[in-house]
Amino acid sequence: MALKGNLRDFSLTQLLNLIHLAKKSGTLFMESAQVKAWLAFREGKLAYGKYGDEDHSLAAILYNARKLNANQYRTIKERGNSMNDKELGLLLVNAGYVSQQEVLASLQEYLKALVQRLYAWSEGTFYFNGETLPPQDRINLRLNLENLIIEGARQLKEVEQLQDEIPSLDIALKFRERPETDVHNLRLSKEEWRVVSFINPKNTLKQIAQALRMNEIEIRRVAYGLVQAGVVEMVRSETSTPRPITPGIPNATPQEQVSLVKRIIQRIRSL
Repeated sequence: MALKGNLRDFSLTQLLNLIHLAKKSGTLFMESAQVKAWLAFREGKLAYGKYGDEDHSLAAILYNARKLNANQYRTIKERGNSMNDKELGLLLVNAGYVSQQEVLASLQEYLKALVQRLYAWSEGTFYFNGETLPPQDRINLRLNLENLIIEGARQLKEVEQLQDEIPSLDIALKFRERPETDVHNLRLSKEEWRVVSFINPKNTLKQIAQALRMNEIEIRRVAYGLVQAGVVEMVRSETSTPRPITPGIPNATPQEQVSLVKRIIQRIRSL
């Protein structure tokens, strides 16, 4: 199946549905303005995938899933590429560090999260190559696509809602002088804290997204969540000409940025 085009004309949901119904094997390559990704299939089932230049080794997946601690992960990485993922998985299971079920569950959650990230792409090119099969040195899954397709349809509705709520990424955010919610016990996600460190009336959402390598849907989702929480409000950007992105404190060093985030946390919790 030779298939290539743009996600504006053919959505990922449609692509997965076509691969599922045709029970195709091969690899779907996708590329946006900032990142490349691929999904590998065998007989219409998702086997493996990769997002950008992120570490997608088994060791990294198990560490992010909290199945390996920092010392174990560091030891594995220091040994280099002496073992492939299949050999590493067998070694870890036989040594009692993880169970086979934990390995498979971690890989499954990784793939689901990867596909969800790709659903957020509103633009990008794709190409399906039936000759490029899932890599043999990786642990291949056989993940059914039905639930992923259903989730994709749901996420498309969310995309439409977010675009209605935040139609332009040229707006900025600023902290409310008087938050509209009780923020004493406010809990923000990792992605929300990353955005919080750049909240500044001079920084547009588009600039923040580019600085943090987030796509349009991801930045809209975080911004909408912060607005709904009553912590920030949307305002017109104070700058009319393009300029380098700045954190909450202009020209702050990385150490000052960390300090800024800490002060923001203290400020919110002290209200």
